[in-house]
Amino acid sequence: MNSVKENILESSVQYIKSVGPKRAESFAKIGIKSIRDLLFYFPSRHLDRSTVLTAAKAYSYILNGYEGEVTVIGKVVEREKINVRNKEILKVQLKDNTGFFECVWFQSAKYFYDVFKEGEFFAVSAKPVIDKYDRFQFVHPDFDRITEEESQSFLHTGKIIPFYRIPKELKARNIGDFSLRRIIAYAVEHYADEIEETLPEEILHQHNLLRLNEAIKNFHFPQSQELFSRAKYRFKFEEIFYLELLLALRKNKIQKKSKPIKFEIKTELIKNFLNILPFELTDAQKKVLSEIKKDMLSDRPMNRLLQGDVGSGKTVVALIAMLIAVDSGYQAALMAPTEILADQHAKNISSLMQKLNEVNKGKKVKVSLLLGGQTNSAKAKREKENELLEADIIIGTHALIEEKVSFRNLGLVVIDEQHRFGVKQRADLLGKGLAPDVLIMSATPIPRTLTMTLYGDLDVSVINEMPKNRKPIKTVLRGEKKLPEIYKFIIDKANEGYQSFIVYPLIEESEKLDLKAATNYYEELKNSYLKKLNLGLIHGRMNWREKEEMMFRFLKKEFDVLVATTVIEVGIDIPDANIILINDAHRFGLSQLHQLRGRVGRSNKQAYCILVTHDKIAARQSASELNFEFLSPTQLENYKSSVRLQSMVKYNDGFKIAEIDLKLRGPGDIFGTKQSGFPELKFVNIAEDSEIIFEAKNSAFELISSDPTLSQKKNFLVRKKLLEQYKENIIYADIA
Repeated sequence: MNSVKENILESSVQYIKSVGPKRAESFAKIGIKSIRDLLFYFPSRHLDRSTVLTAAKAYSYILNGYEGEVTVIGKVVEREKINVRNKEILKVQLKDNTGFFECVWFQSAKYFYDVFKEGEFFAVSAKPVIDKYDRFQFVHPDFDRITEEESQSFLHTGKIIPFYRIPKELKARNIGDFSLRRIIAYAVEHYADEIEETLPEEILHQHNLLRLNEAIKNFHFPQSQELFSRAKYRFKFEEIFYLELLLALRKNKIQKKSKPIKFEIKTELIKNFLNILPFELTDAQKKVLSEIKKDMLSDRPMNRLLQGDVGSGKTVVALIAMLIAVDSGYQAALMAPTEILADQHAKNISSLMQKLNEVNKGKKVKVSLLLGGQTNSAKAKREKENELLEADIIIGTHALIEEKVSFRNLGLVVIDEQHRFGVKQRADLLGKGLAPDVLIMSATPIPRTLTMTLYGDLDVSVINEMPKNRKPIKTVLRGEKKLPEIYKFIIDKANEGYQSFIVYPLIEESEKLDLKAATNYYEELKNSYLKKLNLGLIHGRMNWREKEEMMFRFLKKEFDVLVATTVIEVGIDIPDANIILINDAHRFGLSQLHQLRGRVGRSNKQAYCILVTHDKIAARQSASELNFEFLSPTQLENYKSSVRLQSMVKYNDGFKIAEIDLKLRGPGDIFGTKQSGFPELKFVNIAEDSEIIFEAKNSAFELISSDPTLSQKKNFLVRKKLLEQYKENIIYADIA
């Protein structure tokens, strides 16, 4: 019986009433080929009766001081284009049973004149105003065209009207709001009950979830606000549930793996290393190190995420883990996302190993660097070193995973800035050894909900303490008019031994973007404000050797100021660089700003981060409320810029910054789910749905704990969906 239902649902969408072969071609272009596809083409939003007022009621609300957004439904009775100071303005008059109201557009008058045809009905949403002539108006409102029948039905029965995204492919076949609603309504009425359930009965009952067919009906055409909420909850729960199942399967496979590698601390190597460090580890570093050591000495492969804010000392902890592997007779590999970061790691680690080798009576630790940009002869030499086991610690970029590179006894893999690597790249590196231990480092603090969602298979260690001699970085927000004063500050501080970064968002001037450019301003500053200082320039178009040379010269204090693009975002450590000036700061993401700020404050001196933006944005001193619901796209972007910049001024804590960033941008922009080996999230908002995530995760992990192979009859549906819809993700189920 189920196979018959499935065949019906896989039938072409052309058999739906009002579609036909030609329209089916247009649907196919946007990925809707079958009846099933159409059923899962959900509305982008709904018009809810609870937010709608009559014209008279809305007018009364304004008179009583209400300042929020309202929705009013009315019929277009008149429209007029008028010229004011050579600018065309459109006024559209609408009415309902209780009175009139007016919509006004100061831009795109011709376009909106064609949209608002007399006699048609619209739901209009905006913050209403009363002008000086006592007219009740909406200025540049959001709107939805509805039929007269929908208008009456909506007002008198309380129905919730869905609105769908209508791509140009559908518009080309005259499929608009009304016709698409009719087409989908027919499909839902005739075929929703044919959909097979995808969650076990036990989970449906346990979490009071709507069945799949009822959820589909009430997502498209909700019978009530409560049922609409339950439908959304059902889809959010299922989405996270299956994602967490993949994590649970990964973790289960890793825990069941035998560990062919045996780590043990044999000599004084670690003790001697701790003695040569010029600082004492923080309590947080010691705690994290204890967790890593316990994992490495256990009989199960380590699969751990090491989180810590910029400058918290993750690399030293990772290096001690690598030395545990070396002391046990194994190699350790550190994979970094860029040549300049790998080179920086290699230089710092080599310097420490040189000191260690001088005091350690036993094994001499050898470090090797492998980069894609190296010459063939140098690369061949490094590969030979790997093959002959001459190198103990191998540091590199993605060049480490090339076929020619082989490791004889790779015991530990450390992956730095892991979100920059795809899941396949990580799999390729792990394939170079016999189930090596894995330590993943993230210098970008990850909010708890995101950790739980994307990294639920990993054990998590957090360094939540900064070195004791570090002073909090002072962050200030300034308008562009203040730049001369800022340059004077940089000059004064240069006389005290301070070095400065000056960051620009582009390399060269762009005609399309009104942004500052590093090369142009480098020349300008050299010949004007900062002509008495020595300036250097670094940007992304340089090869890694050129970048390395520039950073080395900056480290040796050949430059007072380094003009840069975001190439300095990760991993550069210049102790005397204690001022960073970030131009066009509103153009940078919040986590990127925090990473850039982390380039200073690496010594016991007071460090400064100066964010420079448009004077108007800098003047906004309060932007703490993250409520974007009623803002236009331009207002929204300006508002988010204010929130980002004010958050930087207010917080030094990277985890707090990450939480705000998640809310502003969403998880897809922070860590692409494709990079994590997971499907894209369509329903869940990780910033807001922590409770659902927690429930779904617990259910998924409990299910895999009780039935690791999903072979029990009650879990047949789960197994089937995983194999059908998540086949690619299952391939990497045992990859960290």
